[in-house]
Amino acid sequence: MPRRTPRHALDEERTPRRLNGFLKTASVCVLIAGLLSPFSQAAAAESATVNDYCGSQCSDILPPGENGNATLAQILLNQAFGTQPSHAEDQLGPYAGLAKGYPALTDAKINDFFRDASFGVPSDQVASSEKPAGRGDVTIVRDKKSGVPHITGTTRYGTEFGAGYAAAEDRLWLMDVFRHVGRGQLTGFAGGAPANQGLEQEFYRNAPYTEADLQAQIDGAVARGGARGQQALADVNAYLAGVNAYIDASDSGRYFPGEYVLTGHKDAITNAGTIEHFKVTDLVALASVVGALFGSGGGGEVNNALSLLSAQSKYGVTEGTRVWESFRERNDPEAVLTLHNGEKFPYATRPDDPQGEALPDAGSVDREQLVYDRTGSAGTSAATGASAAAATTALSSARRGMSNALVVSGKHTASGHPVAVFGPQTGYFAPQLLMLQEIQGPGLSARGASFAGLSMYVELGRGQDYSWSATTSGQDVIDTYAVELCQDDHHYLYHGTCTAMEKVEQKNSWSPTVADGTAAGSYTMRVWRTKYGPVQYRATVGGKKVAYTTLRSSYFHETDSIIGFQMLNDPDYVKGPESFQSATQHINYTFNWFYADSRHTAYYNSGDNPVRADGVDAEFPVWARTAYEWRGWDPATNTADYTPASAHPNSVDQDYYISWNNKQAEEYTAAPWGEGSVHRGDLLDDRVGRLVAAGGVTRASLVKAMADAALADLRAEDVLPRLLQVVTSSAVTDPTAAAAVGKLQAWVTAGARRTETAAGSKTYADAEAIRILDAWWPLLVKAEFEPGLGSDLYTALTANLPVDEAPSAAHGPTGAHAGSSFQYGWWSYVDKDLRSVLGEPVRGPLAQKYCGGGSLTSCRDILISTLKEAAGRTASEVYPGDDQCAAGDQWCADSIVQRPLGGIKHDRIGWQNRPTYQQVVEYTSHR
Repeated sequence: MPRRTPRHALDEERTPRRLNGFLKTASVCVLIAGLLSPFSQAAAAESATVNDYCGSQCSDILPPGENGNATLAQILLNQAFGTQPSHAEDQLGPYAGLAKGYPALTDAKINDFFRDASFGVPSDQVASSEKPAGRGDVTIVRDKKSGVPHITGTTRYGTEFGAGYAAAEDRLWLMDVFRHVGRGQLTGFAGGAPANQGLEQEFYRNAPYTEADLQAQIDGAVARGGARGQQALADVNAYLAGVNAYIDASDSGRYFPGEYVLTGHKDAITNAGTIEHFKVTDLVALASVVGALFGSGGGGEVNNALSLLSAQSKYGVTEGTRVWESFRERNDPEAVLTLHNGEKFPYATRPDDPQGEALPDAGSVDREQLVYDRTGSAGTSAATGASAAAATTALSSARRGMSNALVVSGKHTASGHPVAVFGPQTGYFAPQLLMLQEIQGPGLSARGASFAGLSMYVELGRGQDYSWSATTSGQDVIDTYAVELCQDDHHYLYHGTCTAMEKVEQKNSWSPTVADGTAAGSYTMRVWRTKYGPVQYRATVGGKKVAYTTLRSSYFHETDSIIGFQMLNDPDYVKGPESFQSATQHINYTFNWFYADSRHTAYYNSGDNPVRADGVDAEFPVWARTAYEWRGWDPATNTADYTPASAHPNSVDQDYYISWNNKQAEEYTAAPWGEGSVHRGDLLDDRVGRLVAAGGVTRASLVKAMADAALADLRAEDVLPRLLQVVTSSAVTDPTAAAAVGKLQAWVTAGARRTETAAGSKTYADAEAIRILDAWWPLLVKAEFEPGLGSDLYTALTANLPVDEAPSAAHGPTGAHAGSSFQYGWWSYVDKDLRSVLGEPVRGPLAQKYCGGGSLTSCRDILISTLKEAAGRTASEVYPGDDQCAAGDQWCADSIVQRPLGGIKHDRIGWQNRPTYQQVVEYTSHR
């Protein structure tokens, strides 16, 4: 797969070069002497004691480190000598070390690789204590080991003020970056690097909000939330006051993040320039980014239509539809499930008699232009390539779900208490998108992770006697409507009346800075909005000109979830699994939520699932007409009738739960493709299932199951044995193929892991086998399926579901080096097809046999031919190198990079496929 330009706010290639040039013109020592802050705090007494029922058995980790702010002096030292600010990467080593340390893990050694997540800070572990802005009603204590802020307030306002102050201390620059991303204004703020252009375009396409729109979201959420809505607004205002107090203090004290100087917003000598205060609408912009990245399932209906039409063109309508449905795997009977006791939760299932479909005429679809009036560097091939990649990402249903969870009931643990290992995979950034904190105050008692700038509440973490976490669920809350055009290209029929579309624009321009030397440029982003959402495509349907729009249930409602998070932080609200489920029902993002206390486990799938009109198939575009609208839909507020909580997958005390963005339950259709017989969720389900069957599960054994799955190559563990079965169905006489088979078989026998020979060796055990499979997989998939499907249909289906997602491929929220792997790929198709060719039983088979036209002999010949070709490819061909790695460096190609969103850089770590923030919990008692 081609490597995409990494998406980050400071151009990583340019930053060191530009800074090195800058260092030549001034003495590093002089700069440091003038810029190092005198700001420091003496250690103080331990924070107030609160109820903690975890018995020192709660742990967590969030690399690279809690401190995400760096002064200009610290950035210059990092660039010149590699030195790190305190607590900037002290969680990176333990996180990386688990990959080789887990085989010998015991409960006593867990905190060698995680951090103690108990409430409070022992007096001998207090590193600093401060009263932000001199307030007497809040104290921020930081611990020596990780520098995590422990915020304790005597008033609700003071507590939230402290949370805002601590957030700005740890993530001010990052918060500023993402409030600009959410408004589509990143390039003018951080520079015009192609990666920055693509990032702002990706989000603006789906959330083109005006300032009035952002304010309306706040007003609406508060009004709908009643007393809790009013409290949320008060919390937000107090939080913002804390953020802004830190901005003022750091500005006058000259210890603000150095990126403000490097991007031209502040002058290092005179201190001229301004760091803009935060306002309420900034948090809505931040929330829109988080929701779009991790909690917005659906879309892709136009791509679905194109592949269906291609199938029907090749096979005819009836057979083409059957072929398409077999690849879609809406409700595959072999799919791994989170709720595995046979419960059914029908949602977005295929209607018997589809109504209102608006499939495009062949060859008529054009993606809606977003960027206009390009000047300067905005017109380069790199810039236009970034725009194309951003559009593809924004309009795909293959959203990067990431995140996993392993939760075991106390009936199957050694202690009799539930054990959980869970967390979100949010990519790897420097600083990290998430930040840690403990918050204790009136109506608030929690510790864990929150997205920077939204940390008025802990979003994933623990309360006094319970922990919770989430994975992305991906159920379809986005629909595509075909609005019939009238008068011109910017008017459409709404309930029979020709109605003008609303034009929303954002004009951006940039100039070179020390941080980003991209030449000056500018462009305008223009979106046409309708009552059915923003226009994303143009086409004809039955000869009529239409615009395809996308409407999601969270559109104009990104802030509504604040009530649910408020409840999760409230010890007087969450007291058990039922109240936990009630809290998560107030979250409209599409997430799977998991819970554990000392007695119970629980699960709930959140999101505003619209009730669709009878006969509407959520897979395809439908006409924008009253009969096919969501039931109870009000376009003025974008509200509708939603499926009741009982219709969402939910459970209490199942024997165990696993989730790795797999299917939730029977008949609950998710928008992404690829939920078939082989899914990365199987890596967890197989391991946890064995643990539960044996009994006596401990924290260490569950961590080991997660860590082992994190190093597994899904293709090698679950599909390669079948491939080798076909290849060796007759004697392999070709020496090249035979040698390759031997290496692959030895790797499978050894466990099919991508793991180093020894910690720090940067060389894989079974390196040759890994290289062969990495080269073989795309070759064998194409050779297996393209002859039968035909080139057009094969290409269309690969637009619905990528063929591969190996660790070295450029995928995930940060491009290559993103850790998260094997979420999307054709492994299920290969598995089902080979079993069919072998004559083995297959539930939910593909419509036809493809490998060798169904002939085992011909299939074997294809596999051996492609295997020989793969074996002959050199490491430099398989791993061609990028901005991080030399060609042929296999370990480096897989490695995880903390992608810089600021001026501090960190070393690469070895590949692991695991949550970025992760908890390990086992409560000993309950209130």
